[in-house]
Amino acid sequence: MSNPQQETPGAIIAVINASEAVSTRLDSLDFDDSVLVYFKNETEFISKWEKQLFDVSCIISEAEVMAPAGISFATILQQKKFPRVPFFIICDHSNENLAVLALRSGVSDIFTRPFDSEALQTRVLFFKKYGHLLPGKVNELRSEKYKTPTVKRIFDLVFSSLALLCLSPVFLIVYIALKLESKGPAFYYSYRVGTGYNVFKFYKFRSMYVNADKRLKDLQHLNQYNAAAKTTESGTANSPLCADCAKAGTKCQFLIYADNNTWCEKQYISSRKKESGSAFFKLKDDPRITKVGKILRNTSIDELPQLWNVFIGDMSIVGNRPLPLYEAEKLTTDKYALRFLAPAGITGLWQVEKRGKGEMSEEERLMLDNTYAQNHSFTSDIKLILKTIPALFQKENV
Repeated sequence: MSNPQQETPGAIIAVINASEAVSTRLDSLDFDDSVLVYFKNETEFISKWEKQLFDVSCIISEAEVMAPAGISFATILQQKKFPRVPFFIICDHSNENLAVLALRSGVSDIFTRPFDSEALQTRVLFFKKYGHLLPGKVNELRSEKYKTPTVKRIFDLVFSSLALLCLSPVFLIVYIALKLESKGPAFYYSYRVGTGYNVFKFYKFRSMYVNADKRLKDLQHLNQYNAAAKTTESGTANSPLCADCAKAGTKCQFLIYADNNTWCEKQYISSRKKESGSAFFKLKDDPRITKVGKILRNTSIDELPQLWNVFIGDMSIVGNRPLPLYEAEKLTTDKYALRFLAPAGITGLWQVEKRGKGEMSEEERLMLDNTYAQNHSFTSDIKLILKTIPALFQKENV
């Protein structure tokens, strides 16, 4: 592909994941000879760009910095060797550390809502005309990436491949059982942030019915705290967005995916916490969980698909647990960012320290993650595995 840095008449401005409000504002702006073309998500855009090879002068993505359509999207475009074009993010939340992280990932600028439309227009036109005069500036700012040591990667490949091979009958039985009991996919994935803030698909077995969120609304009357339940029903219960995104009036950035079905991950994790004993919502024998799913959760078999993440290199057997997007975007300060300089893993130091010691504060977990990042080695990984074989496939909310 040719270098698109020079302004090209008739080039398009690709707009990704735009809400109606943002689309209306963009349509009112004048981008000279560039035409706005809208795409539902980053996957659709990449697919069409690869096939049609159209001339892209700029990309505008409406997403949080740590969301899949944020810096991860910018990184994927670079990995796929697409022409480097100005990349702008429109989001709700940003800070100095996120801005630096975005710049190092190839993002040209960030605009937080409510944003100045004319400022965005000026910025886009500037980069279209003069972006080619700034070669290499972004690359110079890119930080050194973590590279998995060869011996650790070999161990991960051997361990995960043997485990997948030996456990293949279990995978088949679980797959058939889930399909026979309820409609829907056997696997699902949500996005996680791992080493170097890289975002990847995190796989698990499905343990709930695909319409679990709707069932939660129908079961509110069984909650012993009816007042709280009524508040929920009158609030955002009928909203397709999670509470944070509903306030901002935008699309949910934190989805779980399974074929054509999606759930809000914040709501999903919240329901998991409620199941484990929250005083505000508790159901005995929660009917949203399938019978097979209950067995999978109690035995942690629902975590086994993460072995595939290890096999393809997204994770290691031992490392710091990869975090949901909305948690990772809060950990960009020097105090916490160190944890992302270590490999993402199925089990790690804090899981070993946790066992038998009751609750562990978030601060303690993060400090242990930092400790692992500073001191990990292949020898220490083997010691951790020997100490915590029962915890190897622990649940995320432990």
